[in-house]
Amino acid sequence: MLNDVTSEFLDKLAALLPPDTLRSPEPRYLTEPRGQWEGRAAVVALPRNVEEVSVLLAACNEAQVPVIPMGGGTGLVGGQLAPDGPAPLILSLERMRAVRAVYPEENVMIVEAGATLWEAQQAADEAGRLFPLSLASEGSARIGGVLATNAGGVTVLRYGNMRDLCLGLEAVMPDGTIWHGLKRLRKDNTGYDLRNLLVGAEGTLGVITAASLKLSPIPAGMGTALFVVESPRAALDLLAMAQARLGGLVSAFEIISGMGLDFLAETMPEIRQPFADHPDWTVLIDLGLPEGLNPQEALEALFEEAAEAGLVSDGVIAQSKGQRADFWSIRENIPSANRKIGAISSQDISLPLGLVAEFIDHAGPALAKLGDWRINCFGHLGDGNLHYNVFPVSGQSPAQHENARDAIKTCLHDLTHALGGSVSAEHGIGRLKVADLEKYGDPTKLAAMRAIKSALDPKGIMNPGAVLRMA
Repeated sequence: MLNDVTSEFLDKLAALLPPDTLRSPEPRYLTEPRGQWEGRAAVVALPRNVEEVSVLLAACNEAQVPVIPMGGGTGLVGGQLAPDGPAPLILSLERMRAVRAVYPEENVMIVEAGATLWEAQQAADEAGRLFPLSLASEGSARIGGVLATNAGGVTVLRYGNMRDLCLGLEAVMPDGTIWHGLKRLRKDNTGYDLRNLLVGAEGTLGVITAASLKLSPIPAGMGTALFVVESPRAALDLLAMAQARLGGLVSAFEIISGMGLDFLAETMPEIRQPFADHPDWTVLIDLGLPEGLNPQEALEALFEEAAEAGLVSDGVIAQSKGQRADFWSIRENIPSANRKIGAISSQDISLPLGLVAEFIDHAGPALAKLGDWRINCFGHLGDGNLHYNVFPVSGQSPAQHENARDAIKTCLHDLTHALGGSVSAEHGIGRLKVADLEKYGDPTKLAAMRAIKSALDPKGIMNPGAVLRMA
């Protein structure tokens, strides 16, 4: 049974920690980007090092006080706040943001969990290397949070999720013990993989305080293009063609619907778009090539072959860094335009690549049986991750269709599950999708997850209610 924070407990913590470690909660610790929940907290702790994190967790575990680990607060499924239950201690790692070491010759760096993704990218760049994970929220999202959620983003096609970019961790377990696992090894078969267990656990099994991260060489040449395709199926054929021509050199392959471009034009007209008439489907292709290869020429050759095969009908290839930035601005601002329009239902799903087009073909007609909607489907086609968003028709508000929200989600999730997909591709489970995990998750996996949670966090203090329902 979890307990409220008491004045006696706070006095004990204050005696164990340096001054200014404990603070009253500010609004920024109690909100999330979509505004669906408001969190609760009794106190915010801002430790400066792993030893202070250890002291905090040991005390909370003894007193059975709930702990909510906090990164940048950019998560979209409510994993970073507690709307009910005993008011928790929020453990923010924002002071632990050091880049402890960079090993360019090994393509490795060690970064504390409070560093932002952008700070990690900059540290790698200063060492002549690339940390490739890229998210729209990279200026705010923190390394601990992107590890805890196994974040994806736009470069998963080439470099993988955050789990694929992590070699080792330093973490504090619920009882306060410290796991010193900051190895720089590519091979380490010494028993159960605790690293991969904590990555993606959303702070329910412990607190990540630092990580050894993989770096990559900076590509000598970067190229970006927007190609107009007839359909998602044609886009998938284009992806296969690009991969065959360019091997592992395609860094990103994003699909953009015409509705997304319409929303951008309506809400953010300052965003420059290359097509006067918005195509139904466009793909954004990003290349990173080694010395001696010209990205513009590679994209031109790809377009010519795709046009001959009937896969593309128009296209624009960036001729400068400014144009590349403009093209990426289109893709990166679609979520902002969505928020301004106001969605009834927003889904983050993934599917086997060969079934993405089938999902899109069936989802629209299935939703039409529930009402008249506008659909903005976009996302990371290269790894099968779609962001499928349903909006009211022009002139109506999402509030007018609140009673349809659950039916829309169920329709889309049932179809995703039937096609062997996942109802949470890159955003995690958090609190938003606990019931979805119970409905669609494999029973054996869920039983194993509950057993692991019970073994590592027997008092249930770590992010209670996230991922797994509280017992």
